[in-house]
Amino acid sequence: MMSLHQSGWMVLTAALLLNQPAAAAANYPDAVASDPATMGWMVGSPPPADKQLRFDDGSYFRFPAMRWSVANFRQLMPTVNIPRGLGNAQPLVHAEDTAIDQLTFMPTGADKAMSWEASLLANYTDAIVVLHKGKVVYERYFGVMSPTAQHGVMSVTKTFVGTLAATLVAEGRLDDSKTVAHYVPELKQSAFGSATVRQLMDMTTGIRFSEDYADPNAEVWAHAAAGNPLPKPADYKGPRSYYEFLQTVKPEGKHGEAFHYRTANTDALGWVLARVSGKSVAQLLSERIWRRLGAEQDAYMSVDSTGTPFAGGGLNTGIRDLARFGEMIRNDGRANGKQIIPAAAVADIRAGGKQSDFAKAGYQQLKGWSYRNMWWVTHNPHGAFMARGVHGQALYIDPKAEMVIARFASHPVAGNAANDATSLPAYQALAEYLLQR
Repeated sequence: MMSLHQSGWMVLTAALLLNQPAAAAANYPDAVASDPATMGWMVGSPPPADKQLRFDDGSYFRFPAMRWSVANFRQLMPTVNIPRGLGNAQPLVHAEDTAIDQLTFMPTGADKAMSWEASLLANYTDAIVVLHKGKVVYERYFGVMSPTAQHGVMSVTKTFVGTLAATLVAEGRLDDSKTVAHYVPELKQSAFGSATVRQLMDMTTGIRFSEDYADPNAEVWAHAAAGNPLPKPADYKGPRSYYEFLQTVKPEGKHGEAFHYRTANTDALGWVLARVSGKSVAQLLSERIWRRLGAEQDAYMSVDSTGTPFAGGGLNTGIRDLARFGEMIRNDGRANGKQIIPAAAVADIRAGGKQSDFAKAGYQQLKGWSYRNMWWVTHNPHGAFMARGVHGQALYIDPKAEMVIARFASHPVAGNAANDATSLPAYQALAEYLLQR
């Protein structure tokens, strides 16, 4: 069994209860009662003992304390910066619509309508920005979040890594038909070695990687222990970094047969990108996107004990910059008058993956969806697609409605099944409303 600090780290880094039944959020204090600013976490010099949060004992990620931590990861763990460069930020034009708060929709499986405003509290929203035709029509902050604060995006990180990979494929610098071992010979003996880069990008690898938190022998715990940057116990014999862990992953099933959402795929893809580009994922993200996006703030990523960025879920950004990224993707990879991401890469994302592969994963609330380049594609009439992260992180792009929604949240239940019923219908209702403006 892992120690407490390893368990706490795993809640952040494993990131993937997305396909498990939602636990009842009613077992937790609501968004108002658990407001991190009201609760006064980490305030004082020093904070009172009962308000101190630590990484090494896992207290930082126990609910409701994690509502403070998701906006303050840099204070608790080692990170690497993702510079925005020295240029001016691209201004955001505001045209706020106060009527959005009263917009109503029917949550999935419910018999009573809910307002947009009420849904934000139901989903423990920390910050949200809505763009329509590139203008900010809605912007709200809760708890300890503000326009200048940063927040963990969790598995939305995967979408950035997948987008970088799609970029290099479109540019001819990365061949997605080649095996992982072609680019990273160190993975030849692992389950990843015989997988193609495309299978990594679409998560159709056949690897043994259980994310069953109830099983102390599940691979997810070995992954957590390897990536934990704290000193290991004296008797620890396992891998000591993400790269070392990836070399131990065993095969299970066949590559290319079905979609399996497993964080280790993104870590392996991050290694491929680093080998092809000669730069870490953090450096590549800064060079290819953040410095060209007109971002307001630097971003940052958590790292393991060797300084390797956590490609599977370690990114932290400001909410407006996440929205800027979404708007750039909505505009076929263009922003600030420049082509930042190849239009061909964006087109490939929008087209989605094989719906038959995705269906085998059994996501009951996401029927008809697919997964491509680490984006979730709805295949709905609006052509919407999104990035998703545990505890409610979301970047939702609706091309028909010309809408981008960026949301940070700290829902007590990790899996998005706990908030999809009051999130996805809300996004659709807002899209329909904006189409009429």
